[in-house]
Amino acid sequence: MHELHNYNLLYREEEREMIPLCADQGVGLIPWSPLARGLLARAGQDQHTTRQDGDGNRQRFLYGGPGDEDVLAKVAELANERGVAPATLALAWLLHQPGMVAPIIGATKDSHIPDALAAVGLDLSEKELATLQDPYQPRSARF
Repeated sequence: MHELHNYNLLYREEEREMIPLCADQGVGLIPWSPLARGLLARAGQDQHTTRQDGDGNRQRFLYGGPGDEDVLAKVAELANERGVAPATLALAWLLHQPGMVAPIIGATKDSHIPDALAAVGLDLSEKELATLQDPYQPRSARF
């Protein structure tokens, strides 16, 4: 197993080298921050939280970069169409990616668990996966 530092719909730079290498070597991946510090869970909603006021890591991981608003809009739109929570949809996307084993969801409330569990059974079509992925704009990898 290999833990990814950060991998989600808003930060996919691990797709360049790490994920293909691990897939080639048969190494499973445990992604960290699959909901982009909650941004994907709140897609289509007010993104400001009290936690963000003191969250220096948000900039460190480049959230708020080019294309992020478009990705969040697609997550909100597709989640609404499918009748699921944005968190469920974002986690389902992640589980459709090669080598993903067990995302570290970072649930802070009991109410987060059902959305995460629902992602396991949510099948996404190739068209839906492309809809979620297409707005992404590559950026500099950061650690």
